Amino acid sequence: MNTSRRNFLKTGAVLGSGLLISFTIPGAKKAAAAGAASMLGPQSGAAFAPNAYLHITADNQILIYLAHAEMGQGIWTTLSMLIAEELDVDVNKMVVQHGDAWKPYNHTLFGIQITGGSSTTYSEFDRYRKAGATARVLLVEAAAKKFGVSPSECKTENGVVTAGGKTATYGELATEAGTLTAPADVPLRDAKDWKYIGKGVKRLDTPAKINGTAKFGMDVQFPGMLTAVVLHAPVFGAKVKSVDASKTKAIPGVKQVVEIPSGVAVLADNYWVAKKGRAALKVDWDLGPGAQVDSKAMLAEYKKLAQTPGAPASKAGNVDTGMSRAAKTVEAEYSFPYLAHAPMEPLNVTIELKNGQCQIWCGTQMPGMDQVAAAKVLGLQPEQVRVNTTFLGGGFGRRATPASDFVIEAAQIIKASGKPLVKMVWAREDDVKGGFYRPAFVHNVKVGLDANGMPIAWKHNIVGQSIMEGTLFAAMIKDGIDAASVEGVADSPYVEAVPDRLVTLHSPKNAVPVLWWRSVGHTHTGMVMETVIDELAHAAGKDPLAYRQELLKEHPRHLAALNLAAEKAGWGKPVAAGRFRGIAVHESFQSYVAHVVEISLNSDGTIKVHKVVSAIDCGLAVNPDGVKAQIESGINFGVSGALLGEISLENGRVQQGNFNDYVVSRMFDTPAEIEVHIVNSTGKMGGVGEPGVPPVAPAIANAYFVATGKRLRDLPFNKTILHA
Repeated sequence: MNTSRRNFLKTGAVLGSGLLISFTIPGAKKAAAAGAASMLGPQSGAAFAPNAYLHITADNQILIYLAHAEMGQGIWTTLSMLIAEELDVDVNKMVVQHGDAWKPYNHTLFGIQITGGSSTTYSEFDRYRKAGATARVLLVEAAAKKFGVSPSECKTENGVVTAGGKTATYGELATEAGTLTAPADVPLRDAKDWKYIGKGVKRLDTPAKINGTAKFGMDVQFPGMLTAVVLHAPVFGAKVKSVDASKTKAIPGVKQVVEIPSGVAVLADNYWVAKKGRAALKVDWDLGPGAQVDSKAMLAEYKKLAQTPGAPASKAGNVDTGMSRAAKTVEAEYSFPYLAHAPMEPLNVTIELKNGQCQIWCGTQMPGMDQVAAAKVLGLQPEQVRVNTTFLGGGFGRRATPASDFVIEAAQIIKASGKPLVKMVWAREDDVKGGFYRPAFVHNVKVGLDANGMPIAWKHNIVGQSIMEGTLFAAMIKDGIDAASVEGVADSPYVEAVPDRLVTLHSPKNAVPVLWWRSVGHTHTGMVMETVIDELAHAAGKDPLAYRQELLKEHPRHLAALNLAAEKAGWGKPVAAGRFRGIAVHESFQSYVAHVVEISLNSDGTIKVHKVVSAIDCGLAVNPDGVKAQIESGINFGVSGALLGEISLENGRVQQGNFNDYVVSRMFDTPAEIEVHIVNSTGKMGGVGEPGVPPVAPAIANAYFVATGKRLRDLPFNKTILHA
């Protein structure tokens, strides 16, 4: 099927006895368009860059191929809704599959194939609807020919074209429709006629995930497949000096031991034998400079750096002059630890190499980059490598690694072993200790207030590793500023309104690999901004909600989310005895989210979150049920990171290894009540997978201040409280 689909796109021919619709990328990067055009042939023209498409078979199957990966965020359903809306079919009757790793599937904005940045729905909104609409126009034209009527006399409903008393299913019309020339442009349905968009639709992937037929990377099995586990270096950057594998090779079922750049791999008949064999290895390591990394020493170094200005990220006026005019100043220092992504499905890759062709099965957010990386290791061309994207058992950014570390590791294993079929599996401990964490950060903030308590000077120094440095995204670093380190501060509406301001960044380097973590820089900047604003409100003697409303009066979408959450939470009304309330609002990924939380204190002083009332302005909510689910998910993810999450290093060694010591929220940690309200908005569409996370920590911290009169500035909160 893969070959047929590609041949169709190259030649414009009919696929079998059906109709395949390819569609263009409005606003795509020229390089992506040119690359796709070269694959399609000279007749396509550089402006025609097919990406995702749908296929209607003669037996009336409607197949949707996605350029994005389903990892629990719901795009399996949302993107199908967009096509179903314009194609006029029952969305529940569609068959959805992940597309291949292939240049025509490149992201419309980023120019590479990626699922990330909470961008899938808004980036595909027009493209997928046009695909459905184009197919419907061609099917109607085919029906008109079949019925001997004009297209204007034909109507469509639920996959059937009718004219008078004549009817034909889309499948019956697909072959004829496939011979017709697609129009250059097609009209899209008016919003008043939408059947799915803006309405709640149950997730299409739920049945398969309930009955066990959904295939995740860990589910991939083939006869004769060997399983590999890797003994990784105890510190980042260490190298193997020598290996004694004699005891490992004596274990029944162990087939081979091979050395690869990231460590030593044991290949065996199954996972448990491979794991047992790994435990029997004796390896002498050259630890290198990574052994010097220590979290406590790093924090002390960061705090010293934070006392000094770095590269300017936002600057206006003269901050020192502004401070000298202030009637009052507020100063605060914040620290954030490394955080692991800890998806429920640890990393794994199944790889087959035979006859000069490679196939890979894994859950990945960047299949195109992984395809290229594997090809390079194996000495193949990218088109000789096929990446089969499975369902992802959680990603949160870890499966969107520019370094393609886990895919490269699998390719190195199969190359070194000479075996034809290998499944590489990371244990939970490998995953938690394996690096690519949310970077550790320190913020040092000083704000000057006028006599009315309004900010007139803002000095803000940020210290933390760059995510982009050393990757193909390094070109995004401008004048020493990695935007992912300062987003949410440098562009904050609070900061931009201050006449005298200076936001600076230090980006120290060390051996610990770092990566975006769900909501990227906003994970720490949202916490800092919304707790500082809360502190300023109290310094000014004003209600935290009213203070924000005054500062955000020129920002209607912030206010819409803020006001709705406050209204639904009953802000200003008493809470139950022993409960305390906090509020926060933050914009990220083009969406605006406000949370009002209610907490209590446990007997040891730690925090229990009971209730979160949330509001989001994401523009048009294509699938409101999906939006609410993602905000609920983000809240629980945020609670986990705020109260519990921490990766620490001592002598270069990660101290955590599994859920017993890298603690994530259990059921009893999560809020018993979560309400999500969607702002009725006509604003620009934003993402929903990540924006629910940033306001969680500050809302909790602000509630803790109400409870105790103490400010929480070091995460995770419960550890800070217990060690106070």
